[in-house]
Amino acid sequence: MKNAVVLLSGGLDSATTLAIARERGYTSHCLSVDYGQRHRAELDAAARVARALGASAHRTIKIDLAAFGGSALTDPAIAVPQAPTTGIPVTYVPARNTILLALALAWAEVLGAQDIFFGANAVDYSGYPDCRPEFMRAFEQLANLATKAAVEGRKLALRTPVIDLTKAEIVRRGAALGVDYSITVSCYQATDAGLACGRCDSCRLRRAGFEAAGLPDPTRYAA
Repeated sequence: MKNAVVLLSGGLDSATTLAIARERGYTSHCLSVDYGQRHRAELDAAARVARALGASAHRTIKIDLAAFGGSALTDPAIAVPQAPTTGIPVTYVPARNTILLALALAWAEVLGAQDIFFGANAVDYSGYPDCRPEFMRAFEQLANLATKAAVEGRKLALRTPVIDLTKAEIVRRGAALGVDYSITVSCYQATDAGLACGRCDSCRLRRAGFEAAGLPDPTRYAA
């Protein structure tokens, strides 16, 4: 079995991505990042998902993007929008995915893993520029220029298996692979107990995904 690093946020997309990596026969080393986000509920969810889906290892790295702020997810003074917005929303975290992928790349090189799995989605999503396929291709190119492993012939592949799927397709795919979505947390402002607000963009996309998939929504809502 081949080693892979799987970025695991604790949400719906990353849980499905981990299940896909398992289905493809990878030994999954899950990486979560405590970057100063509004709540720890998603990190607790990531630990549950890693256990449930049989990850070989799960690590949580702590960095402090809240020191810079600039996002509703890292600065409590910026409110999480409760209605759809135009343009790139204030929940975008500057450079977050670049940083997460760089951390995954470092661990992959140490492990001798040539694959990183990332649950980015560019269909039913909030419009973040670092979720686009062209960014993923550019990062993969960077990884294969910047690492000892690649220079010595062990090229890295950045796998984004849900990037061009609708939320409904992601839900159906994960359900077929046995993902228990009741243990995941997607809400931008979940309670400490992991209860979702039901109003933020992430909650709206998640709920619509279950509805379109024709499957019951197992999300636990605060109200």
